[in-house]
This record gives sequence, C-alpha cells and structure tokens, in this order.
Amino acid sequence: MSDLAIDSLTSSTLKHLREYWWNDEFTGFLRETLRPRPGNRILDVGCGTGTAEVSIGRLHLSQIRLFGVDLMLERVIVARHATASHNQRVGFAAADACQLPFVDSAFDSTYCVAVLQHIGDVASAIREFARVTREGGRIIAVEPDNTARYWYSSVPAGAEAYERRTRFFAALTEASGDRTDGSVGPRLPTLFAEHGIEPLEVRLFPVSQTRIGAPSVVTWNERTTRVQRAIERSPTDAVRVSGEAYLDSHSRYADEAHRAGQTFVEIQNTMLFATVGQKSD
Repeated sequence: MSDLAIDSLTSSTLKHLREYWWNDEFTGFLRETLRPRPGNRILDVGCGTGTAEVSIGRLHLSQIRLFGVDLMLERVIVARHATASHNQRVGFAAADACQLPFVDSAFDSTYCVAVLQHIGDVASAIREFARVTREGGRIIAVEPDNTARYWYSSVPAGAEAYERRTRFFAALTEASGDRTDGSVGPRLPTLFAEHGIEPLEVRLFPVSQTRIGAPSVVTWNERTTRVQRAIERSPTDAVRVSGEAYLDSHSRYADEAHRAGQTFVEIQNTMLFATVGQKSD
C-alpha cells in the first residue's frame, strides 16, 4: 500500500481507497460471504481497475461468471486488460450504479467496495442492487465512515495541524457542493433493511498506518504537494485562506517531527464497515 494511501492529512475521505487496499483476508471474506457456486453470476458495482476480479480469479473458483461495472470507461478498459492478462473471462460495462443496465434478478450475488461513498443518492443505488439480485441472493457493501478518523501525534504541532486540516477539508467539501454521505459505512444495515435486503452481518476491517521515527523529507514534500493541489481547486477565497493556514501549521508540524527524530510517533486509523445482506423473498 502506498505510504500516503490513507493519510488523513492529505485527504478527508477514503474515496481513493479501493486501488490501494486489498489483501488475502478481504478476498477470503468475499468468498465466504458471497458463497459462490458453479453457475453463479456475480456482479461487482464500481469495479475500478479490476482489483476484485483479479483477486477472486486467483481463488480458481470453477464455473462462476464475474461481471463488473464502473462509471468511468477508462477504468473499465484497464480492468478488462488486467483480467485478460490473467486469462480471466469477465464481463465489463460502463454504467451508473443508480441505473444498472441489467434485467431484474440477473445475478446470484452483488457487491460493491468503497463505492457508495461517491454517490449522492445512496438509496437509489441500493434499490438497484436489490433489483438485479435474485431472491435469496447475497448483497455485500463495504464502506468507510469518513467522519470518524482516529489520529495521534506525539508532538504538539500534530494536533494543531490535524485541527486545521479538518477545518480546511470541511470548508472545501461544503463550498464544492459535495452531497455524498461521508458516514455511509455504519448506516448500511439500516439502508439495506429499508430496501428489501435482510442484514445478516456487519464485519469491521481496520485500515491503519503507524509511523515511528520522523517521516522523510520526501514524505513531507508529498504531503505538502497534495494539500497545495487541494488549495488550487478551492472554489472560494475563504477556502483558500483556510488551506494556507493549514499549510502553515503543517510546516510547523514537519519541523517539530524532525526535531523529535526517533521519538516521533504518528498513528492513524479508520474502519471499513462490511455489511452482508440477503435479498428478501
């Protein structure tokens, strides 16, 4: 995983998570909960560049058909090439999660990972998951709670930097008109139940990063560059001012971390909420 893949100092969300976070434990979880059988048709909504399809393909499950859709055509093209390079036959299409191009009950199982956090109308997407899944079929959604991030730094400037980071990204989100649900992860069981999906289980997957010893100059420079890019796309002067204040505190934080040397500690943690449901009869 990239050193800055879950860095809350450079992003207020985990919207980029899927391309960086995936391991054998999670692939095993999908196998266990999707319960694939020969002949099953399984749909991945928001397939990205094919991470899930390649990972599931390595399990060598026989006679199942995998399908993936993503809103971005360029990602679908990458996913198609990635699976073909592993001699996998996977069906792909560019499609909106809220308007899936499939008939009712087309799939035995449907799942999505870190997708609903991108969508303004989550209820519509979940209704579509239920519509295209047969009665008794499994539906799985895995999402973070972007509003709940644990942060610890052993130097005082770390707390100040995190506070200013929170103000900046909140202002940026509001000014940009972002209407997505940052806390969708823990709300999934309720949303499932409201749309004809019986919640069966919620499993938590921690996503953590711990640093012992001051980060390298390269890391601080990468952090600064990412924040500067966020400031550049700020839609108002007020948001840009907030961003510049954050950069100032970030610089002080880097100085204190450097002085602390090997005594420096930084810990970040968040959770992915994996909700397993079953299409009601």
